[in-house]
Amino acid sequence: MEGRNIRLLIAYDGTDFCGWQKQEGDRTVQGEIEQALEKMHGQPVTLTGSGRTDTGVHAAGQVANFYTNIDSIPADRFTPALNTLLPRDVRILEVREEKSEFHARFSAVSRTYRYHFICTAALLPHERLYNVPLRRFPRVELLNAYCRLLLGETDCSIFAASGDTSKSKHRYIYRAGFFMEGNRLIFEICANAFLRKMVRSAAGTFLHYEENDTPPEKMREIIASKDRSLAGPTLPPQGLFLWQVEY
Repeated sequence: MEGRNIRLLIAYDGTDFCGWQKQEGDRTVQGEIEQALEKMHGQPVTLTGSGRTDTGVHAAGQVANFYTNIDSIPADRFTPALNTLLPRDVRILEVREEKSEFHARFSAVSRTYRYHFICTAALLPHERLYNVPLRRFPRVELLNAYCRLLLGETDCSIFAASGDTSKSKHRYIYRAGFFMEGNRLIFEICANAFLRKMVRSAAGTFLHYEENDTPPEKMREIIASKDRSLAGPTLPPQGLFLWQVEY
């Protein structure tokens, strides 16, 4: 479909989704939004996201775009129109019209993820879907010493999940770090792109070696080894959020 290029800023609760990407027979975020767009347009509409999120992963700032042949609706009116058609676990936060060449995936220069952990002994019931239980207060300074090893162009092979088909495992990491907000530990990482389950693996690896008091010099060797067997556990998805996409 040709026409106006519309950009969406999207938030979703990934708990009941099989990820972002449309899959036959599965409930996905892309699938839900495309169904809503089809109802508005009376024909199928293809939605392009900035990237995929896995089953159970949330988003506070996913970006997607589509082309519309509807000229009568100002861009900002797509927000309430779509939200009335979408389920409660998907919300359109903002809509704008872009130049025809804008592409939600290929125009992006960076993506930021945030991973949320609760450091107390038990999670409150409402926290369990959006945080990973840690049950201890880690040494943030040691975790951040590990994070500094990632900055710049880095071979992230050690963090690549089985089945990752990326031709190159090199990624450019703009920033990475851990910080505390009350009893919540947050891991934030910003890169040009990510390998499959890379953030969950990096967080699990750093927390595993921090608990074992591994010095940064040893962590440097572990990352450089590219040996997947040396990585820590790949953590569960419920605390992970696609936080922001920059263009």
